[in-house]
Amino acid sequence: MQEKVLILDFGSQYTQLIARRVRELNVYCEIHPFNDYPEIDESFKGVILSGSPFSVYDKQAPVPDLTPFRGKLPLLGVCYGAQFLAQSNGGEVVRSTIREYGRANLSLITDNPLMKSIPRESQVWMSHGDTIKNIPDNFEIVCSTNDVKVAGYHVKGENTYGIQFHPEVYHSVDGKQLLQNFLVDICGCAQDWTPASFVETTIEELRAQIGNDRVVLGLSGGVDSSVAAMLLNEAIGDNLHCIFVDNGLLRKDEFEQVLKQYEGLGLNVKGVDSKNEFYSELAGVSDPETKRKIIGRVFIEVFDEEAGQLEDVKWLAQGTIYPDVIESVSVKGPSATIKSHHNVGGLPDFMKLKVVEPLKSLFKDEVRRVGREMGLPEELLGRHPFPGPGLAIRILGDITAEKVQLLQEADSIFINGLKNHGLYDDVWQAGVILLPVQSVGVMGDERTYEKAVALRAVASTDGMTADWCHLPYDFLAKISNEIINKVKGINRVVYDISSKPPATIEWE
Repeated sequence: MQEKVLILDFGSQYTQLIARRVRELNVYCEIHPFNDYPEIDESFKGVILSGSPFSVYDKQAPVPDLTPFRGKLPLLGVCYGAQFLAQSNGGEVVRSTIREYGRANLSLITDNPLMKSIPRESQVWMSHGDTIKNIPDNFEIVCSTNDVKVAGYHVKGENTYGIQFHPEVYHSVDGKQLLQNFLVDICGCAQDWTPASFVETTIEELRAQIGNDRVVLGLSGGVDSSVAAMLLNEAIGDNLHCIFVDNGLLRKDEFEQVLKQYEGLGLNVKGVDSKNEFYSELAGVSDPETKRKIIGRVFIEVFDEEAGQLEDVKWLAQGTIYPDVIESVSVKGPSATIKSHHNVGGLPDFMKLKVVEPLKSLFKDEVRRVGREMGLPEELLGRHPFPGPGLAIRILGDITAEKVQLLQEADSIFINGLKNHGLYDDVWQAGVILLPVQSVGVMGDERTYEKAVALRAVASTDGMTADWCHLPYDFLAKISNEIINKVKGINRVVYDISSKPPATIEWE
């Protein structure tokens, strides 16, 4: 049985980061809403309470039931979690009289398992509007800063701890050590959750789950669907049927290149050229949301038709990853518009297939590590994220085959330029946007009136926030010159220097 740590989510922006840090220590963990978590069994080794945007005094403040594990399992409250534990046990939490946000240094550290190997003056990151003024009699302080007396505490007689700083953020220099102290020394976790163990366990589970049934999977050329396919292929072999649809909105030569790559990996793949169907349905449509819906509908129709030609298919495989699962059960409620501009929607109910999601417990960086463990080529593992609707949301306005070809050529120059100059891996996501404007230019002795494009390159860790990349001016000049000289129909290139937020990564 896989040992695990339970993280109760109170809505903090840092909750996923806590999970990522725990996973980096080779300990498996799961995030669940504070009011909807699984039954506690012997597989759980400890519990972490997250922070929250709420104050313990807010009427809508989350109030968890901790009785299933309090005093029975090691417990660590972070920020709101620590304040809730203190206040609900008779301590006093008050509004901070000074601004407790940003870097601070520990001025006092007691001899305690949670604080082992953490030096005095260690930098920590504070982010709270309330503070613990007084702790109950059975609590003892384990660390302080100059401004925060109760930076951390321990409940006497039980393995329950609370800290008012955030060990999961990099600004807390010894945060990883503190989490390791809690997970290994206090919880007794074995630290045996690795990519290799995940692959072995998942393949066994897939074989048991699917048996001799047939499975259909829609490949996109991206990391998630590719790694899911490799796991399924290892588990059930030729009973996996992969479909790779060319919607006419992929990058230049991508359909042929990716299809060849998949076949080289031994996958059972069928490529479907559906460019004309998509172009026909998109003709004259400029509204971004309408374009997305059309692309989603046509993809479903094409996929359904191809899947229908296979006999006895019982399962639909999807490359769903953990952030999608977390978002759907968030304490804030499921979002009705999660990445609507990136994904193309689900499959129709009438297909009546059971769903298998081999990656639903992994974060994106973990998916890449699993793919590397299984021998996927670095070129595929390191691919930038690419939106489901493809170039359709990088062509502002209506879609035509001519516009797609124009954008493909410009995009190819930019992406290959990043690779050739050693910049590709420094960028989270990059592409070219075809703008719905024409620009006056001069080529030779003639005036031109042609299209303008915008280059977009951002740095990010998870796509939730992003900053524009400070690419070298010489590089940008070279790419601009090459696009204008080689792509007939484009005479102006601009660079997008907007961050997310307030902008988004894609333009539509």
